[in-house]
Amino acid sequence: MIRGAVFLLWLSISVIPYAVFIVLLSIFMRGRPLYWLAIGWLRQITQAARLIGGVEYRLHGYENLPPAESNQAVILCPKHQSTWETFAFPTIATHPLAYVFKKELLMIPFFGWAIGRLDMIHIDRSKRSEAWNKVAAQGREMMDKGIWVIMFPEGTRTARGNQGNYKTGATRLAIATGASIIPIAVTSARCWPRRSFRLIPGTIDVSFGKPIPAAGRQPEEMMKEVEKWIEAEMRRLDPEAYA
Repeated sequence: MIRGAVFLLWLSISVIPYAVFIVLLSIFMRGRPLYWLAIGWLRQITQAARLIGGVEYRLHGYENLPPAESNQAVILCPKHQSTWETFAFPTIATHPLAYVFKKELLMIPFFGWAIGRLDMIHIDRSKRSEAWNKVAAQGREMMDKGIWVIMFPEGTRTARGNQGNYKTGATRLAIATGASIIPIAVTSARCWPRRSFRLIPGTIDVSFGKPIPAAGRQPEEMMKEVEKWIEAEMRRLDPEAYA
């Protein structure tokens, strides 16, 4: 709890100058240069989690991510257990990422103001049809620019050892745009439980599956394949949580 309190204090203090810098700089700069500058804060936050809380991570199947020079359209579909993956994935991915997230996050002081200046997809979940149209239009636009879209198929964070309801938004977008989906298993709740800033020293495993092409697929059966791979890999990486 002490580690978590110190980490939260550092996160709260460090986000203010970074966010103000990003917002002011966005008056003159947009796109990838602004994105990579913003990633600097996420990188030092994951480092702070390691130095303060002893939270390490290791990658499996990283070769399944297309290289930086690839123009392949990709949607990342990770398991969602904690805040860690929302901070860490942009520092790990070989391409810029556009998160699909609820618009309420834009109201968070400093952090929300900064992400509102980046190329992200924020939606109103209460307007499902309008939200999907926005995801489809902006998702295609992002991928045409070489930006990958990242969507958590369970929608919200699930507790360690639990399985949420996998929704078809990501597979619908993949089929509509011709993108491939890369399923990702991540055991973040082992070290950073959901809805908490309590840090537990240990190692988070992040495993990338092989790209799943969308050609000739249906949203439901494609998502079943994504779900099957993620949940099987979660049980391999963190068997004690599913005992």
